[in-house]
Amino acid sequence: MSAVSGLISKRLSWPTITMFALGFWLSSSLILDLVIMPSLSAAGMMSQSGFAAAGYSIFSIFNRVELLCAGLILTSLLALRGTSNLYRHVRRWSIFFSLLLLAIALIYTYIMTPQMSGLAVQLNSWEPVNSMPPGMVQMHEGYWLLETIKLALGTLMLGWCYRDQRTLA
Repeated sequence: MSAVSGLISKRLSWPTITMFALGFWLSSSLILDLVIMPSLSAAGMMSQSGFAAAGYSIFSIFNRVELLCAGLILTSLLALRGTSNLYRHVRRWSIFFSLLLLAIALIYTYIMTPQMSGLAVQLNSWEPVNSMPPGMVQMHEGYWLLETIKLALGTLMLGWCYRDQRTLA
């Protein structure tokens, strides 16, 4: 019983919460982008008519998880305000980058995912799926640009939090 109460009384620090949220978000993004979607493409699922609905379901759920992670990161960095070495050194940049990460998650959730799914929907089930719709290529370019920015900023912030955690220990 004392082991359980010892775990409950031990508090998590805000830098730890930030690092966990960033690590989870970045690793799950990489798994989705570099494992799941290429696997579905290699299996030929992207050429089937129901892929737009399946893709929307996958990305809709993942986008909500991204919003939760971005909100948790912003909240934890605001909670660190004035109490952490990280906040003293890079206070404006960390808050700005976390707001930018939240904006990217909002763009994915409410702009890109619905538009890409709408472009991919096959309205005539008798026509075979030949290729990607013309607007989809531009949407993919925008997605990869935002994904690169997200991974770069997230990695930078993860490094800041890790360095801050090490200096506090």
